[in-house]
Amino acid sequence: MGLIDLSAIDLNLLVAFEVLFEEKSVTASATRLYLGQPAMSAALGRLRTLFKDDLFIRIGREMQPTAKAILIAPGIKAALQQIRQTLESNQTFDATTSKSTLTIGSSDYTSCIVMPKLLKVCHQIAPNIDFRLIGFNKDSVGELLEQREIDLALGVFQNPPRQTMQMPLFSEHFVGICRRGHPVITQDDISPEIFANLLHALFTIRQDEVGEIDKVLSQYNQKRRVVLTTPHLLILPAIISSSDLVAAVPSRLVAPKVYQDTLEIFELPIQTQPWMISMLWSKLTDQDQSNCWLRQMLKNVCQEI
Repeated sequence: MGLIDLSAIDLNLLVAFEVLFEEKSVTASATRLYLGQPAMSAALGRLRTLFKDDLFIRIGREMQPTAKAILIAPGIKAALQQIRQTLESNQTFDATTSKSTLTIGSSDYTSCIVMPKLLKVCHQIAPNIDFRLIGFNKDSVGELLEQREIDLALGVFQNPPRQTMQMPLFSEHFVGICRRGHPVITQDDISPEIFANLLHALFTIRQDEVGEIDKVLSQYNQKRRVVLTTPHLLILPAIISSSDLVAAVPSRLVAPKVYQDTLEIFELPIQTQPWMISMLWSKLTDQDQSNCWLRQMLKNVCQEI
């Protein structure tokens, strides 16, 4: 048996059936649906034609459902309820009551800088919203956004994927770090040559030994020795504070006072370019209200960073 072509059916007739089943009166049903009684009677006639059954028969003062009407009523009611729930899900997003789970693609660094403030604010105004953080490869971020495995991503996106949108959040730059009392860095004047001859630690997720600092040092005809590479940026302060290694790290990583007793923070003796931390999201969710809310919250939080 072929499926019924719904394009040939006025689905408002199902609403009329539901109300007739509940009210058992053409007049009362017409009033509830803001229709004239002739229009309601016409709807009943069309229902009878559609289902090839009288559906409702007047017995006394009420329109009693036939066996066919009783049989199909639960399915019609469930279908209409599903449609209503679907439409309600597209209504205004209310963060104060929402129990959504929002997923953010983020590195250790952006999570460390952004999430404490975001969670503090959201705990006050959106207590039932949960957050999930996942790491990501920049080559796959477009696919993650398109498949909605993440709601948005935080990071540096010089060549954002197609069908994505981007908003800058805050700028960042390198500073140097070493342990308190480092015998070389405590000198008043550090040249690029002296800096290059120190023992270095490098954060890299590409498993190579060349970073932005190496590119700049090459302009000074200098090359450094990288003693340690790590894909874990947040361990560098602990490593540097207990060794003679130095590292160039994003300035906000070592801004908290927790490091003031163990690390020296110094300006690099070479000229490096700042970069922009942005959020990236799919055009598919650009008008999604929960996504809009999350982007606005991140924008507000990062204005204070």
